[in-house]
Amino acid sequence: MNGRHRFITLLVAAVAVAVTLAAVAMARTNAAPPVGPLPAGPTSTIQTQAGQLVAFALPHRANGRVWRIARAIDPKVLVEVSEADIGANVVLVFKATGKGSAKVSFGLTRGERSKAYEARRFVVTVR
Repeated sequence: MNGRHRFITLLVAAVAVAVTLAAVAMARTNAAPPVGPLPAGPTSTIQTQAGQLVAFALPHRANGRVWRIARAIDPKVLVEVSEADIGANVVLVFKATGKGSAKVSFGLTRGERSKAYEARRFVVTVR
């Protein structure tokens, strides 16, 4: 490999790294703030088996309010596989990935703001 070819290869690699770092930085700055404290709301319990799907149907709300996942969910127990607007609800579907218990909390916020106006909580036990 001659010097010029090596220089071009290094230059291309450096540009690729710079573009990747810029994309990561932009993704972080465009991320929604976390949902803040959740108000009181109903809590439901669900029992299922590993490999099964669990769906949560949350009612649409007016005035730009949207349901957001409010807290981290243990991926060893549940992983989100889809989300859709179905009729008057937003439905989130998770796959039970392994035995254990996971808390799933949703907060109703105005857009991607942190203040929660409503909350729904679920405790999912996977056997």
